[in-house]
Amino acid sequence: MATAVRENEIDSLANLEERISKAVEVVARLRSEKEALQSQLEAVTGERNAAQQEASAANVQAQKIAQELEELRSERKQVRTRIEKLLGQMDLLSTS
Repeated sequence: MATAVRENEIDSLANLEERISKAVEVVARLRSEKEALQSQLEAVTGERNAAQQEASAANVQAQKIAQELEELRSERKQVRTRIEKLLGQMDLLSTS
């Protein structure tokens, strides 16, 4: 009877050892996955920051181009008005 109890205790101890070993393996695997995910997160965060900076620079450039376009349109309008005046004066000279 004592040997049966002793074998049962040994089986329970072996079972506990196996469960602890599996738990250690799971913890080690989870730590490894966590480190890999942290590396990926850092890489993606860096890419996001770079993309935000590029987008900001592109936005500033687009604003500059829009302002330049507006200035060119205004200048074109002024030139057109001046040319129309000159043509009108030339018509007056040619009719006189």
